[in-house]
Amino acid sequence: MKTSVKSGTVRRLLVIVGRHGWLCILTLISAAVYVACALLVPVFVGRAIDVIRDGGEWDEMMRALICAGTFAVTGGAALFVQGIANNLAAWAILRELRSETFEKLQRLPLSYIDSHPHGDVVSRIIADADTVADGVLMGFTQLFSGALTIGATLVIMFLINPLIAGIVVVLTPLSALISGYIARKTYSYFRAQAELKGEETAYINETVTGMRTVRAFGNGGKALERFKEINGRYEVSSRNAVFFSSLVNPTTRFVNAAIYAAVAGIGGISCITGGLTVGSLSVFLNYAGQYTKPFNEISGVMAELQNALACAERIFELNDETEIPPDPPYKPKAFAGDVQIDDMSFSYTKDRKLIEHFSLIVDRGKRVAVVGPTGCGKTTLINLLMKFYTPDSGRITLDGEDINGIPSPVLRSSFGMVLQDTWLSEDSVRENLKMGRPEATDEEMIEAAKKCSCHGFISRLKNGYDTVLREGGGLSDGQKQLLCICRAMLSNPPMLILDEATSSIDTMTERRVQRAMDVLCAGRTCFIVAHRLSTITGCDVIIAMKDGKIVEQGSHAELMARNGFYAELYASQFAEEQ
Repeated sequence: MKTSVKSGTVRRLLVIVGRHGWLCILTLISAAVYVACALLVPVFVGRAIDVIRDGGEWDEMMRALICAGTFAVTGGAALFVQGIANNLAAWAILRELRSETFEKLQRLPLSYIDSHPHGDVVSRIIADADTVADGVLMGFTQLFSGALTIGATLVIMFLINPLIAGIVVVLTPLSALISGYIARKTYSYFRAQAELKGEETAYINETVTGMRTVRAFGNGGKALERFKEINGRYEVSSRNAVFFSSLVNPTTRFVNAAIYAAVAGIGGISCITGGLTVGSLSVFLNYAGQYTKPFNEISGVMAELQNALACAERIFELNDETEIPPDPPYKPKAFAGDVQIDDMSFSYTKDRKLIEHFSLIVDRGKRVAVVGPTGCGKTTLINLLMKFYTPDSGRITLDGEDINGIPSPVLRSSFGMVLQDTWLSEDSVRENLKMGRPEATDEEMIEAAKKCSCHGFISRLKNGYDTVLREGGGLSDGQKQLLCICRAMLSNPPMLILDEATSSIDTMTERRVQRAMDVLCAGRTCFIVAHRLSTITGCDVIIAMKDGKIVEQGSHAELMARNGFYAELYASQFAEEQ
């Protein structure tokens, strides 16, 4: 468990705060005006008390009270402006933090996304950023106001009575020592609390996404127990953080009350002996209260700052992750689709080999099917072709050019891709279909939809092509997959990747889509990953993979004639279908 703030976290936060300097300056000026007014009010109230005590003029007393009221109203107005400026600054910082982190997410390799719980990443961008914005602005503002109040009241108290002021100064460090000790203790708990919040968010996201499966297998009780276990740890961590942070206020209040009592006792004696007037004692007691009050506030703020800094570290950890190297200068061009893989090896982890010494030549316009048992490296091969991952050794070339030298956007725009796991954005059907080719006309979109058997069910939606797709409602898995196929068809790329593209479609619809895809694939280089081997019998080349290596390669007829690994796969699947 981490127990201290990383060096540089505060500095980085100050840089972000500094970008919104005018709001922060307005906040600090307003705080300074409020503090000044709060310090001047007791002076005029004390003067009014002395006027009454000495039997002075009514007008003199009224002038003192009017001045006190004026400063009180001015201080209230300054406090109002401070609140508005503080909120605007907090929102600006929150927007910047989230935007910066989300932009960073776009530049991170997929290996980071694949290796971190998605809910934890979401928690850093949403919950942690919220905590940082609120905690930092509130903390810095109150620290400034508190320091200003302490300094000003200290000067005035020494001017009124140096002896009593000295006693206050000697006793005050007790508050600072207590708050400092507790702040160090609470940081580790707030850090653990933030991490557990991310873990809990990740588990909730996972369970909600797979709720149908959880219920289908009667796993609700186990899921609930797992949630209770995480939530229990989160409760303990939160309770510890709240407990230690809540110790600050009562302990410092006790010290401050003791200081106030000492000032009142000594001041009362001084009034009796003639060292102070009643009005001066009233002013001194007021200033003593104002002097000690910031120590209570600052001690509470320290707990909030510890929470904010713990969350800031989690955000900066994400922002410090290694990015995808920038693409070299490149002049976009159209690719024909000649793909060659030379002695390529790749594994996700060093201790577990996956693809080794893989070589393949695919001529433009050919349809290549990749088959094999689960875990043999089929989808990994696709990830490498799309440059989602980089080979450990060897290389992949497109039209004789190493894809590492081709900018990722240029490379990926040359591929149309349909995955087994469908993904549609929360936008209209029209925007989803035109994602890969925004300039496509509505006529082209509708024609592609008809070829993919989408037009019928899209037309039956409430707003047709303008219907906004939302998670969890309206469309079946098969319909979502048809939309993904239509999206790839409409983008009209020179190359296609189909990773189990028809796995959620019924047999009758699959035949219609297959005919449309035959038209789409004509003249294009296609990589087709399929478990249903009956769908790839017409491919030019079929690659049978096992343990990350090509064990057989050829047309369907050639591989069946060899009566080897592919023939065994095909026969076993055909027998199962029978």
